[in-house]
Amino acid sequence: MSPLRWSFRTAFLLGFVICVAMLGYALYAEQQLHLMPCNLCILQRVAFIWMGLWFLVGGLHAPRGGGRWAYVVLVLIGAGFGVAMAGRQLWLQSLPASQIPACGAGFDMLLAQLKGHYIPLSQFITTMLRGSGDCAQVTWTFLGLSMAGWTLIWYVVLGIWALLPRPRGGKSAGMRPLRAMGN
Repeated sequence: MSPLRWSFRTAFLLGFVICVAMLGYALYAEQQLHLMPCNLCILQRVAFIWMGLWFLVGGLHAPRGGGRWAYVVLVLIGAGFGVAMAGRQLWLQSLPASQIPACGAGFDMLLAQLKGHYIPLSQFITTMLRGSGDCAQVTWTFLGLSMAGWTLIWYVVLGIWALLPRPRGGKSAGMRPLRAMGN
């Protein structure tokens, strides 16, 4: 059966599995390949967590009618945020060496400063969103694309996947109604 004919539940649970796989590879790259994530990489993980959460909840709930759009919009918010963060990182990676910003505080240091009340929450957020020279380093590539390039592709693919129309169940989905016992 064509993936375009899969039920909303199946499609959203597959979206969840893909998000988990992306996060699993990110943790593998960090723990086994010793690639430390920059601030923008961490925010891209947050986007996959957000999307995965709503793919899972939507897949388990599998509402009918207009309720599906709530889950689609929530997934698209994560996809849009992920595209913005990956796009920012790709832009930093494309800068000439003379224009790359200086390396700044990493996530752990920023979080400690926030907890210690050395910086306000607004500064923590803007520093995370801005990225730094660390985000401009390309330490991993596959088929000529950096990890930020691949995550950008996956955000777009998963966003489109969430938007695809799904059968609403019943006869239109190719399912037959259950018959009462004894008929």
